[in-house]
Amino acid sequence: MLSITSAAVLLFFVMDPLGNVPLFLAALTHVAPARHRRVIIRELVIALAVLVAFLFGGPKLLELLRVSGTALTVAGGVVMLLIALRMVFPTADSNLVEAVEAEPFVVPLAIPYVAGPSAMATVLLFTSREPDRWPAWLLALLLAWLATGVVLFFASGFARLLGSRGLLAIERLMGMLLVIVSVEMILSGLRQYLAAPL
Repeated sequence: MLSITSAAVLLFFVMDPLGNVPLFLAALTHVAPARHRRVIIRELVIALAVLVAFLFGGPKLLELLRVSGTALTVAGGVVMLLIALRMVFPTADSNLVEAVEAEPFVVPLAIPYVAGPSAMATVLLFTSREPDRWPAWLLALLLAWLATGVVLFFASGFARLLGSRGLLAIERLMGMLLVIVSVEMILSGLRQYLAAPL
């Protein structure tokens, strides 16, 4: 059984705030410096709303689509593995940098930088496997979101403190941890599938 702390740490890694620091700063290039933090707070709130909607509405959607928990576990692991591999082995043509010529709204800061496909799949996985523990999942989401928000709110400070190489090193370390978690998710889903009666 996943604890609240473990779920929050996993979500924090998936949201990858340190990896998003340069992306946020690049997206805010054409925004007045005085508005940076206001825009960041707005986008973080939007991202939280999207993830909470997935947390509570996701199981109903899966039920409508008749997607099993086993399939979701494997799919979530695969999506997370792809994201993690991109974090470990970044390339110029696979990064998430998007050209933003005005003040960003929803895209790309809220979605996909914070509430990306891996974060959505993770909260969906939590609540679909153990729906009765939704208060724990909500608390884990809030904790991860708060920690992510602190990092992104002080993005310029982190960029100066760690430098581009420091941010890249931390992102690769977080990516390696996510690779391990995603492989475990895939293996868990396969074990469930193989153990199920025909």
